[in-house]
Amino acid sequence: MASFSVVNNISSSNAQAGLISTHMGLDKALARLSSGYRINNSGDDAAGLAVANSYRNDQAIMNQGIRNANDALSKLQIKDSALANIASILDRMATLATTAASASNGIDVTKLSSEFQTLTQEIDREAAVGGVSTTASFSVYVSSESTLSDGGVSGSIGGATSALLGVSTTTFASAANAQTVLALVQTAIGNLGTIQNAVGTLQNRLQFSVGLQSAKVVNTQAAESRIRDANIAEESANMTRYNILSQSGIAALAQANQSTSSVLSLLK
Repeated sequence: MASFSVVNNISSSNAQAGLISTHMGLDKALARLSSGYRINNSGDDAAGLAVANSYRNDQAIMNQGIRNANDALSKLQIKDSALANIASILDRMATLATTAASASNGIDVTKLSSEFQTLTQEIDREAAVGGVSTTASFSVYVSSESTLSDGGVSGSIGGATSALLGVSTTTFASAANAQTVLALVQTAIGNLGTIQNAVGTLQNRLQFSVGLQSAKVVNTQAAESRIRDANIAEESANMTRYNILSQSGIAALAQANQSTSSVLSLLK
């Protein structure tokens, strides 16, 4: 049975409750549209936020891993250039030794030996400048995995000094000496090829790892986006709906307040 009261206006209270709920929904829709995120605070989706933050952390690690790999590639390219120069020097040394090994050509062997000695010194200088003067380990952390074997690229790069390459004999005084030195140069070329192979292998591995990490970053970002980002079409529709409900709620509240004043007519 309906009753009339001026103490409690139940219709107005119901309209106010609905209007508060509508304003909360409108505020949330506006917040999502303005930020672009579906999750703007922990209360929006606590479980989803934890997963999204984990994806974002993985992206930070992988992006830094890509930078690590690119930096390492630059260092390897410096080493590779130094080794290429040393290979050219060994070619010249082989030419000098071959020339001196011919006893009947009338060449002044001492002049050839002098140049050969300076080239040996140049090998040591370029090995020092290029960072290949000693055998050294090489490792780069490129991934988000917890172990270096899974998350890193590692190897060893040999030294390319004249002594390590096996051309420590720096002079020759006769054709026979030159022939012996030529054999040493040929061995050095083989030793240098082993070092270049190690550098090239590491370069290829790093390039492959960068490609994989780039793909993982994109896919992880997409996974985070599906959780964290707002659906703009949906939120636009929500904003329109809540705007309409807000206007109708205000109209209903005004009508509910007006209905109470009509009770006063009974007292006239």
